[in-house]
Amino acid sequence: MTPLGHKIRSIRAEKNISLKEMAEALNVSSAYLSALEHGKRGKPTWFLLQRMIGYFNIIWDEAEELQRLAEISDPKIYIDTAGLAPEATELSNRLAQKINSLSVEDLVFLNAEIVKRGKLK
Repeated sequence: MTPLGHKIRSIRAEKNISLKEMAEALNVSSAYLSALEHGKRGKPTWFLLQRMIGYFNIIWDEAEELQRLAEISDPKIYIDTAGLAPEATELSNRLAQKINSLSVEDLVFLNAEIVKRGKLK
């Protein structure tokens, strides 16, 4: 599941909206929405994301959060380390090889550390 998929599912549950109801309202298939929630599909288009924001009737900070989550929710990424330090290639490869064996706590820690050290948002 992607961060965006998790958030969409949480909002649907909070508002007691079924996948089918949401799909019909957005004019997409329920299979697509399910795949989006489960990380089987990449991030939605900007247009669909705006329709979701409108459908959920969310504004300001929560809408910005949904947009931020969409940006970091591509389940199939490619990291180009060409021209970077060898440590960047090593880190990328180790993460690719080991990510499925890391605990949620490890992932939270590593993510926070990367954000802190990279001064990312």
